[in-house]
Formats: sequence, C-alpha cells, structure tokens
Amino acid sequence: MMKTLHIQYFALLREQAGMSEQQLHCEALTPAQLYEQLRAEHAFSLSPGQLRAVVNEEFVNWEHILNDGDRVVFIPPVAGG
Repeated sequence: MMKTLHIQYFALLREQAGMSEQQLHCEALTPAQLYEQLRAEHAFSLSPGQLRAVVNEEFVNWEHILNDGDRVVFIPPVAGG
C-alpha cells in the first residue's frame, strides 16, 4: 500500500542526499525497508547498524510498522567533544 512519508536528514546523510528533508511516496513497510530504498537512491555510505531510526520523534526498532504521514529520521553517529 502506497504511503507518504516525511523524511528528515542530518549530518552526513544530509550531505550525501543534498537536502535536509524530502517527502516520499513509497511502499516501505518498515524503517529497514525505507532506509534500503533511500540508500540506493542517495548512495548513503552508512550501514543501518550505524544508525538509529526515529519515527514521529520516538526511537523505534528497524521492524517498526510505518504508517501514512509518519515523520522519519535516521540518526547518524554524532562526533564532538
């Protein structure tokens, strides 16, 4: 079933996507499926194991079921001191 998701990008993912956010019409059921689709589209260098998935401002596991209208963020590693 086709759904509309609102994706936000930060740090390295924002640089690699060339944008800070995107609205996507897709059939991905989970953050894992969504990230694989986005990784193919934007040639992201980070593996899922290097990221945390956030849906509607809550950390979720990679098999969380996505719904139409969800806001999704993949949080990359944060460097700093």
